[in-house]
Amino acid sequence: MDLVKNLFKGDKGVWIVFMFLCLISIIEVFSAASTLTYKSGDHWGPITQHCIFLMVGTVIVLIVHNISCRWFKVLPIILLPLSTVLLLYLTARGLLINGAARWIDIFGLKFQPSELGKMGVIIGTALILSKMQEEKAANKQAFKYVLCISMPICFLIFRENGSTALLLFGVTMLMMIIGRVPWKQLGKMLGVIALAGSAFILSITYIPSGALEHVSRRLPTMQSRIKGHFEDKKAITPAEFDIDKDAQIAHANIAIASSHIIGKMPGNSVERDFLSQAFSDFIFAIVIEELGLLGGVFVVFLYIVLLIRAGRIANKCESNFPAFLVMGITLLLVSQAILNMMVAVGLFPVTGQPLPLISKGGTSTFINCAYIGMILSVSRYVQKQEKQKQALTEGIPQETDAEDIEENMD
Repeated sequence: MDLVKNLFKGDKGVWIVFMFLCLISIIEVFSAASTLTYKSGDHWGPITQHCIFLMVGTVIVLIVHNISCRWFKVLPIILLPLSTVLLLYLTARGLLINGAARWIDIFGLKFQPSELGKMGVIIGTALILSKMQEEKAANKQAFKYVLCISMPICFLIFRENGSTALLLFGVTMLMMIIGRVPWKQLGKMLGVIALAGSAFILSITYIPSGALEHVSRRLPTMQSRIKGHFEDKKAITPAEFDIDKDAQIAHANIAIASSHIIGKMPGNSVERDFLSQAFSDFIFAIVIEELGLLGGVFVVFLYIVLLIRAGRIANKCESNFPAFLVMGITLLLVSQAILNMMVAVGLFPVTGQPLPLISKGGTSTFINCAYIGMILSVSRYVQKQEKQKQALTEGIPQETDAEDIEENMD
């Protein structure tokens, strides 16, 4: 029992959510990866690879959550320039998979540099906001510094992955709201974003796709998805329905409509054989098909619990950086989960966002596990603070090491 306590430190609620998400991931990826099985001819290959990813991810959580959260302040100095270089390399030598160049291959290792960029921006924003807090609000310079580190990364990501860039920028804006950046600055920025967004949507809606392709190969895809989502939905008979048009949406709708309350049970999905990226972008549709509406609600509940636990951890932090860090990370994970689920149920245009800690993937799994480790590291720091307070209240002398002193300094 002592071994378990020493191994799994930090907030128990976060650990439970992490374990449940991993368990659901193993079950549903095993079921949803049938198309990969057909291609490779290896029944156990895809799930074996995914289990290895999750095991390595768990080791990452164990390592990261034992690192003092003050050391995370160093990461933006490394990640921001590194991800910028890799994203520039991506535009020239990226691997084209499913019509998008989001991966690079270095010495046989394929990964998405956008994940490193996201981490660098979130931690960098948390560091800037923590350093520039004043009595009633953040220093006005914080807004400029945050934009300086976030805008270049978002711009580089947007070329091949617009939804990820918009998601990252949205989370950065939420962090600035939490960080008490003056509303006057935020209001001006939101106005500019609204105008730019409206102009962008109008332009890709009415400009011919052939002309858009000369600007970026992803713009015609964005155009078709936006048009397909917002166009008038007329009732048609089953005989007139063209399932080949927008096949992902059609098969996701079939999976959800045929699920009922309990679902078909794990391994009995039908739409996994027809739904493209069933093991990644549309895995939530397979979760609902096999586990029913109850299973879908349970997955949503897990992400809500993660957000609530993170909020409590942040509220208990005595210093600013850990609080902003844990909220930024959790907002990124939960926002991405919400976006993925909205796409699966037809409430948002199709995007390439995986469901954090459930969808199959290497880079995203490792980075998301590192995020969980950081949240647990901050919760471990909070628990240490609470023990010190309790000891002082009870008059028990406590040793304060150099690490504790530095952690309480912003």
